[in-house]
Amino acid sequence: MVNKERDFNVSGGKRRVLLVEDEIVNQEIMRTILNDTYEVIVAETGEDAIKIVSSQYETLSIVLLDLNLPGISGIEVLRRLKDDPTYSRLPVIVMTADSDAEVECLTLGAIDFIPKPYPQPKVILARILRTVELSEDRDILRFTERDRLTGLYNKEFFYRYVSQFDLYHKDVPTDAIVFDINHFRTINDRYGKTRGDEILRNIAENASNVADDVGGIVCRNEPDEFMLYCPRRNDYDSVLDRLSVVTEDGENGENRIRLRMGVYSDADKTLDVERRFDRAKMAADAVRGNLTEPIGFYDNSMRETEVLAAQLIDDFPSALREKQFVVFYQPKFDVRYSEPVLSSAEALVRWKHPKLGMVSPGVFIPLFEQNGLIQQLDHYVWSETGAQIRRWKENFNMSVPVSVNVSRVDLYDSGLVNKLLNIVKENGLNVRELILEVTESAYTENSEKIVEKVKQLRELGFLIEMDDFGSGYSSLSMLSYLPIDALKLDMQFIRNAFNGNKDTRLLEAMIRLAGSFEVPTIAEGVETEEQVFTLKAMGCDFIQGYYFSRPLPANEFERFIEEKKAPFNRLENVRQTG
Repeated sequence: MVNKERDFNVSGGKRRVLLVEDEIVNQEIMRTILNDTYEVIVAETGEDAIKIVSSQYETLSIVLLDLNLPGISGIEVLRRLKDDPTYSRLPVIVMTADSDAEVECLTLGAIDFIPKPYPQPKVILARILRTVELSEDRDILRFTERDRLTGLYNKEFFYRYVSQFDLYHKDVPTDAIVFDINHFRTINDRYGKTRGDEILRNIAENASNVADDVGGIVCRNEPDEFMLYCPRRNDYDSVLDRLSVVTEDGENGENRIRLRMGVYSDADKTLDVERRFDRAKMAADAVRGNLTEPIGFYDNSMRETEVLAAQLIDDFPSALREKQFVVFYQPKFDVRYSEPVLSSAEALVRWKHPKLGMVSPGVFIPLFEQNGLIQQLDHYVWSETGAQIRRWKENFNMSVPVSVNVSRVDLYDSGLVNKLLNIVKENGLNVRELILEVTESAYTENSEKIVEKVKQLRELGFLIEMDDFGSGYSSLSMLSYLPIDALKLDMQFIRNAFNGNKDTRLLEAMIRLAGSFEVPTIAEGVETEEQVFTLKAMGCDFIQGYYFSRPLPANEFERFIEEKKAPFNRLENVRQTG
């Protein structure tokens, strides 16, 4: 069992002392000395002492223990108290005339001695007060350095002890290890918080045992995340197996709680402690959701990724100021006619870095989503896109609606509606010209709040496209109540349907289902004529992908506007010459 914290309690303003003494005379002497300062409880046998400690431990400040007792001896009482993690921190002063017993008692965990015959009362009081104060100071320190649920170190003190470990083991290669529970939130949802806390305590107990065995230090960091620092090892599979716990799963029998682990092996001690465990966490994140390979190792490729991420974050403010982010546009075509017709476009951001060249959005967008910078980037893209729609209207006398991404972070922004309305107003646009793409996954967390915000935008006239439809787990059930104007089928979903056996039955069913709700579908990532033909035959309304065009800079995209405008120009010429 993980050590239980002991709270300091007093009764009537006095600390409580357990006096374990069978001789009446000695009891009265000690009562006379102690009664003015302490509340004294007396036990005349070792068995009584154990019972009192077990029932009143939370309120006791110290035990004064005679060694010569009827029944079990004082030595045995001391041994039992110190062997039990629940009571082991209760301070014990041994009272004895046997000086030879001092070494054994100190070894077992006694704090001090009061010799017999008793010394002057002020000496006894001074020794008791000093021991009680030291114990209380230790408990206060323990309260601040330990996690209350598990009894493990908290992160702050863990980092201090890791630094001390390094100081005394400079030449010992060490590992920084992070481990946590896969899908811990679903465990709480499934079993309840009480059971979830029990699982965390069990893992903490296992981790504490592992740390003791391997000569390491362990702490609880986040709700289900733990950190272990220990001499370098090569038996990580065994360590992970020891950390895991098995729970009873009702009628289904046993259920093993699955953990994942990240290892930064032979950690660089020139790095601060937090950076070392950041690397271990990066390795753990690399195997997120991987049930067959739950252990990740930090390597050079991750180091390069880490360095690049740090540079991109540092360069982000100047990139915004200098407009290094460039918006590209990929056309969407309405394929319901005999010939595809340009209907709108999607805004896709690219980063022209002055030193790194073109940085893939697959690199910087997930990074900015993790650290919250995505909100600033989205606002930048909206503003650039709104201005570009206005320029096209001025130059071509023609409106080309453009869809922009709205992330989950954006939807939590209380100022989102005003920001979007301001962009529309500043550029003299109609709200329907700035289409809002919301990913399906954005609806799955705190869905009520998200749905209400999207409904508000839709009521103002904005068109809402659900992006990446088919990538989540609740897509089909969502269609009956979500405020959306179009479904955008996930690119990977399209690719999977046309690869291998080319089984498009599910794709066709999804398009039919969307049609039954009178919601048009957009297929993205379409690359071949066969895909276009098949999707059109299924009833897909709009198509986007390399078959028509890659994403283009604004000036290159204008050829699509000119091609769409050409029929209108020809008609106008006929009217003028007729």
